[in-house]
Amino acid sequence: MPKSQTPATVLQTLMAEYQLNPFSLAKAVHLSNSAVRLLAVGKAKITVSTALRFAKFFGQTPAFWLDLQREADISEASKDNELQDILKTIPKAKKSAVPKNEAAGKPNNKQKQPKLSKKTTITTAPRTRKSPKKIVKKK
Repeated sequence: MPKSQTPATVLQTLMAEYQLNPFSLAKAVHLSNSAVRLLAVGKAKITVSTALRFAKFFGQTPAFWLDLQREADISEASKDNELQDILKTIPKAKKSAVPKNEAAGKPNNKQKQPKLSKKTTITTAPRTRKSPKKIVKKK
């Protein structure tokens, strides 16, 4: 299907192809009639739950429905002038000059690990949680 299609147009096409009305589709996928109507006119968004239901019913993958919704969301956001103005002011991230080993907290060959003396011991705290006692019922 072309990229310009929205979840609503795809749903309308499939409902027509399978001769379904919102009520019969809602009943088949266990959604409310109003939820299906809102999805079919583009007033509601495809959720993961809805994507799983439609994928099972119509024989696609959930990713198909979620990708349609994602593309519709991106298309809608790209038309938002206020967001576009904000995006123009956001600079691109610059990578640090610090070597990767140091940035990840890993020593490079030039750094030496501190050596522990032979007298150094590592202890752990004693367990404070006691295991539950067995309850024996008397007859």
